Amino acid sequence: MQPAHDTLGRTLANLRISVTDRCNLRCAYCMPEQEYRWLPKEHLLRLEELARLARVFAGLGVHRVRLTGGEPLLRHDLHELVRLLAAVPELDDIALTTNGLLLAEQAQALASAGLHRITVSLDTLRADVFERITRRSGHERVLAGIEVAARLWPGNVKLDMVVMRGTNEGETLALLDFARDRGVELRFIEYMDVGGATRWSPTAVVSRAELLAQVESRHGSIEPLAAPSSAPAERFRLRDGTVFGIVASTTAPFCSRCDRARLTADGMWYLCLYARLGLDLRALVRGDASDAVIAQRLRAAWTHRADRGAEQRLEELARSPLVGLDALRSDPHLEMHTRGG
Repeated sequence: MQPAHDTLGRTLANLRISVTDRCNLRCAYCMPEQEYRWLPKEHLLRLEELARLARVFAGLGVHRVRLTGGEPLLRHDLHELVRLLAAVPELDDIALTTNGLLLAEQAQALASAGLHRITVSLDTLRADVFERITRRSGHERVLAGIEVAARLWPGNVKLDMVVMRGTNEGETLALLDFARDRGVELRFIEYMDVGGATRWSPTAVVSRAELLAQVESRHGSIEPLAAPSSAPAERFRLRDGTVFGIVASTTAPFCSRCDRARLTADGMWYLCLYARLGLDLRALVRGDASDAVIAQRLRAAWTHRADRGAEQRLEELARSPLVGLDALRSDPHLEMHTRGG
């Protein structure tokens, strides 16, 4: 079957599967409110249903899958889903994004099941700042998980740091050193105005340009690693060989090369992180729809895709949080922690 292309020529190659909307942290840039409305547990897709959809997507050209949440390791049988995905021949890259709290305990099972790569969120090296950002304890558990991951997936571990002015922008260089010393790659992420970021403000964004200036002030000239890629991060190399990335979705969006779509834990498929509407795949999976019928629906939706949400946000003159609290409470699918990063 021919790969699917959208109206801008972008292929469907990357599927992000949110396996749960629950999270054991309450990060300021993702879940800043006190209370949340959760998806009904009976609506969450079973592992076999998620694997079935992944096989259908693979028939349309998807060859990379990333498991996200919420916090995906809250599904303690996640390694079984990894095993099912690893059996799909077309999937040559199975990755996971986690906050790391449960990683040390589950890492070996995930590696044995066939997980290829892992990304751990690490916004600070200070326990007090961690608790301020996440409103939870456990910083030492995250650090322990990173150490285990670096041993099990050498060369295939990344750290994600969301940089926020007035919170952790003073730790960028320390985190770069931390990552280098462990043989992992750090990615700085601009604070994004996605669904759920109800406290977002443009003044809190530390831009790509500022981040590069910070690194140059310590390390001197930086070499851009120009390689054709649909990956969200621009990558750079320091004179000592250290490689790091910047995801500049807020100030320098990359919609023109975006090849990813997102599947929520209850089967809603979104063609863009900023999309308001999605396609209900749970109804198809739990109905009598064949794989061929599901594939036809997916292809039809993707070929009509014209989304460029981050670029459209950049064009707004008075930029404020994407979605208000009332809208989020009426539709939890708009939340970042529901549709995955």
